[in-house]
Amino acid sequence: MYWINLALTRMGFWITWALIPIIVEIIPAIVSTIKLMHLHLHQPKLVPPGKWPWVTIIVPVYNSEDTLFECIRSINNQSYPKNAMQVVLANNQSTDDSFGAYAKAQNTFPELILRYVNTDKGKARALNTAIYESIGIYVINIDSDGLLEKDAVKNMVLKFENDPSIAAMTGAILPKWQMVQGVKGLWHKILAKNEYYEYAQAFLSGRTIESSKDQLFTMSGAFSAFRREVLMETFLYDIDSIGEDTDMTFQIRTRLGKKVVICADAIFYVEPISGFSELYTQRQRWQRGELEVTENYMTQSSSLKRFFNNFLVRRMIIDHTFVFPRMIWTFASIVLIAFGYSTLVVGMSYLLIYSLYVFVALINFASVAILLRKYPSEQHYYLHLWWVTLTLPVYQFVNSWIRLVGIINAMTTKATWRMRGINEETSRLMAVLRDDGKTLREQYRRRRKGK
Repeated sequence: MYWINLALTRMGFWITWALIPIIVEIIPAIVSTIKLMHLHLHQPKLVPPGKWPWVTIIVPVYNSEDTLFECIRSINNQSYPKNAMQVVLANNQSTDDSFGAYAKAQNTFPELILRYVNTDKGKARALNTAIYESIGIYVINIDSDGLLEKDAVKNMVLKFENDPSIAAMTGAILPKWQMVQGVKGLWHKILAKNEYYEYAQAFLSGRTIESSKDQLFTMSGAFSAFRREVLMETFLYDIDSIGEDTDMTFQIRTRLGKKVVICADAIFYVEPISGFSELYTQRQRWQRGELEVTENYMTQSSSLKRFFNNFLVRRMIIDHTFVFPRMIWTFASIVLIAFGYSTLVVGMSYLLIYSLYVFVALINFASVAILLRKYPSEQHYYLHLWWVTLTLPVYQFVNSWIRLVGIINAMTTKATWRMRGINEETSRLMAVLRDDGKTLREQYRRRRKGK
């Protein structure tokens, strides 16, 4: 009875605390899961073309000596015909022996049509140069530190060939589970497995739903594909943006009015996160890229009359605006306790909010497990990570704080690919606090002398 009375008397606090995840995440998660299962059960049968078209695979290369050869091997192992693939390695001022890896690949995979071109520094410049070197009807770009699943190229081309309205698509990115399993150190293991789980849900579930409504926010810079004729209608990759992949997505969908989708059956494997420092800089870079591109395209697609039906506005509200209430409530809970609010109620509220996010994770877990049936080993590993549903809310909470730092930095510092790491930012913060403390002490001494 005590617990019921406590809940009823503090209902306003409970409802306010839980409102955002219920409206923004839980209800949409349930609806999206139902829609995802419907899409999965009603997939159209794709018919192979009479003759496989030419495909150009572009690999931007920058100090990729350690990973480039295996990346090329994964291209060589594709089920797509080798006599219909052109591979362009776009070297943007590497200082290591990336050329040696290319030379080794030439000798090892003589059937592959390989080209090595030197470009100006920067990934966007490398991609743009290679696009002009391409001869394929379709152009696919992949990062040099990842591996293609053996049917990835074929599945992308099948999707293109069966739907002429598709102008571009992204593949599904997953950390390679064997490498995730081999991560050393308890905290690094937890981080890497949460990242794997996050990627699986983001690409196989989240982006699939976005794609079905032609609302895909960004094609992954690590693995995307285009009709070459569409690429040549764009301004190519923006060399001044750190979100060149998102900018390209909006160029094709918003400026050209063409369709951008995901091919969830085309998987590109990447290395797991190296640690918290990389997570910190990576997520800030993504955040800044999103904000940068959104600012450029908001004026074109987000007028006041389209406020409620424009996905870009909704995305900004969910990804950015709601970051601040989370921050406010975190500090507010401390203030409430300081003002005599029941620590029990605050603690129960945190437990409630945590339980709601675990519920969302479980819903997504079930749907993604079904979608991975085509890949038994992947599905087997994924199912063994059921416990990540319990740690994912904490992982996402940490990421929301990193995004908040990214928003603040976007307003105060110039965008650059080299983001400040957590250690550098901590040192700068401590220096500012020391300086402020020194200023306060000096002012205090002056006032004492003035008396």
